[in-house]
Amino acid sequence: MRVSGIILALACAATFLAPTAASAQATRTWISGVGDDVNPCSRTAPCKTFPGAIAKTAAGGEIDTLDPGGFGAVTVVKAITLADEGVGEGGILVAGTNGVTVNCSTDPNCVVVVRGLQIDGGPIGSNSLNGIKFIAGRALIVQNCVIRNFTGGSPNGYGINFAPSSGTAESLVIDNTTIQANGTGSVGAGTGGGVLIQTQAGTATVNASIDNSVITTNNAGVRADGTLGGTAINVAITRSEVTNNVNGGVASVNVNAAGAVPVTVSVDHSQVSGNNVGINANGFSNAILRIGNSQLFENTTGFKQVGASVMTSFGNNNISDNGAGTGTLGSMPAS
Repeated sequence: MRVSGIILALACAATFLAPTAASAQATRTWISGVGDDVNPCSRTAPCKTFPGAIAKTAAGGEIDTLDPGGFGAVTVVKAITLADEGVGEGGILVAGTNGVTVNCSTDPNCVVVVRGLQIDGGPIGSNSLNGIKFIAGRALIVQNCVIRNFTGGSPNGYGINFAPSSGTAESLVIDNTTIQANGTGSVGAGTGGGVLIQTQAGTATVNASIDNSVITTNNAGVRADGTLGGTAINVAITRSEVTNNVNGGVASVNVNAAGAVPVTVSVDHSQVSGNNVGINANGFSNAILRIGNSQLFENTTGFKQVGASVMTSFGNNNISDNGAGTGTLGSMPAS
């Protein structure tokens, strides 16, 4: 009896001490340019890549870089933060694929944060798809990043391609980020660009904010498009520069009458310059673009309003040196 009791006690202890799948995942893990993915991804034994670390990081956790390095393309299927906190360039360099893919199809409350990373599609001819491709989840937050050189053909080729396929996506936040040299083509014939926000049938209202950011030298700058359906798209662009993009600067689009998706884009305290078309509202009356406290200058076409779409100025902008204007840029009544 005494021996049996000892064996039972040891068995219970072993049960408590044995590692489980949950205990193997840490809330914070680490990666390093000289790490190894066989490591536990701890501070003293870091992994080498984001894919290697993400399997060892709990949902809602964070993966941090310890030093400069190239940390590999990654597909995210749970809430996570991918972060470089200023220890040197934390990079994702890819060819022919997405830099970060967010596809939380089994976690509708998934929030993904990408912070401090340099996401690069590689040299000309790499045809990399998108810097960040958002498919499913609750929200995407991009802070202090540089995203460049994604030139994959349509429907890809964006720095950030926010195109949810499920009904739970609610928000996109872009803060203090530079998005440059994405998309390909010439005036009137290009594909891709800086930021695409596009809903489809069955998706929820998407609220997007772009603040203190630079979107430059892409094929297109920022495009909010409700043509494929959805509930609504609301985009606020503040304190930002949308400059020198080959085709459009900022566009609010819904050319599908059956879709009836309200698309509202507001530009405030921002500069839109050097684009082929500065601001563009295109489609039906639910495609709305408003601009206030901003500079609109040196675009080949300053503003372009097509169809029954609505384009309005708050009357406090600096609008000058644009080659032309198409349609009507109305004025908001004084409050």
